[in-house]
Amino acid sequence: MRAVDIIEKKKQGLTNTKEEIEFMVNGYTKGTIEDYQMSAWLMAICFRGLNFDETAYMTEIFVKSGDVLDFSDFGTHIADKHSTGGVGDKVTLVLIPLLASLGVSCAKLSGRGLGMTGGTIDKLESIKGFNCLLDEETFKNQIKKINAAISSQTPNLVPADGKIYALRDVTATVDNKSLICASVVSKKIASGADIIVLDVKYGSGAFIKTKEEAKDLANLMIEVGKRLNRKIDAVISSMEQPLGNCVGNSLEVIEAIEFLKGKFSPDLYEVTLEIAVRTLILAGLAPDFDSAKNLVDEAVNSGRALLKFKEIIEAQGGNPNCVDDYSLFEIGQNQLEIKAQASGYIQVLDALDVAHSCKLLGAGRDKKTDKIDFGAGCVIHKKKGDMVNKDDVLLTLYFNAAPSARVQEAYDFAKSAYKISNEATLKTSVIEKF
Repeated sequence: MRAVDIIEKKKQGLTNTKEEIEFMVNGYTKGTIEDYQMSAWLMAICFRGLNFDETAYMTEIFVKSGDVLDFSDFGTHIADKHSTGGVGDKVTLVLIPLLASLGVSCAKLSGRGLGMTGGTIDKLESIKGFNCLLDEETFKNQIKKINAAISSQTPNLVPADGKIYALRDVTATVDNKSLICASVVSKKIASGADIIVLDVKYGSGAFIKTKEEAKDLANLMIEVGKRLNRKIDAVISSMEQPLGNCVGNSLEVIEAIEFLKGKFSPDLYEVTLEIAVRTLILAGLAPDFDSAKNLVDEAVNSGRALLKFKEIIEAQGGNPNCVDDYSLFEIGQNQLEIKAQASGYIQVLDALDVAHSCKLLGAGRDKKTDKIDFGAGCVIHKKKGDMVNKDDVLLTLYFNAAPSARVQEAYDFAKSAYKISNEATLKTSVIEKF
């Protein structure tokens, strides 16, 4: 078997066999396939595509390239969720303690933010002392004890995907649905989960721009899950405007805590509820939407979900008192308000512009080695559909030591994120049914 023949076959639009895909993936992981050969094959995939079988083969081969966490001795379902990334997306911070408080074992492996989207690990590290790098034994023991653990991914899980993704990032081969699917689903399976709910986002603040593309990706991941004997469900959600009212690491954790205290924005509640309901139904803990919703609301209203978040924080080395004392978080010492230039209705709150603004102030990174300012970000006071008067405060920027030029640029981006019109705008659901 030769790499050049496999590349030529895909270039012609033909189907690669499981053995051919295995030859390419394992060969590249071991170093017997060169960068330029893998790059050529990936580009051929981007132009010609992979069918359901090929995508499932690649996903399975990724999983088998490294360790797979084994929870078979738990005698229960293991749940995980994944978001394709968005601005202000702090659903994991709310969802995991909520589900764990309802008896769902949650093994959550998360990543750092890169570019415009925030990462759960960065957010949790804004809690002083919180340990996001758990070894396998600690990870499993914590789940067994308190039903939940949130950790960064270890290098031993799906190393093939790790190496190939790094190449995709520099060869313009990231935005292929099959490659995205294989990357995401393989990591979820390797984490030991047998119930997986995916939040596929679309819009200006998401990697996927249209709802049609999001639906295609969701359906692909569900189909691959079936072929690999995993219960995968998916939610399609809009990321035209930021999710919730805060963007930035410390600010988003505080907003998550407020949610668990029963104070939440409607859109964050809607997305969290949809994912929680689907997980509870798949786990056999609720027969239908209404029953699952009642469980979710009771977990929040009773304080059980907040108590579980405190348990997770304490178990992973953080100070649980932060849920009551927000002075324990870094929050930008400087503030800058964005005010309405006219009276009317907010027609647009562009998530990408808000993300640009917060990143300029230090809330995001361009490279994985960049240092994040946990205190940088923004609080959003007005969102799409809200009526405002001239000079109402729309958004407040928080920052520390950002250079004045970057502060001005951040201000300009935040200001341009808003479009105000005399015409009323209906507030619509962020969940897209499919």
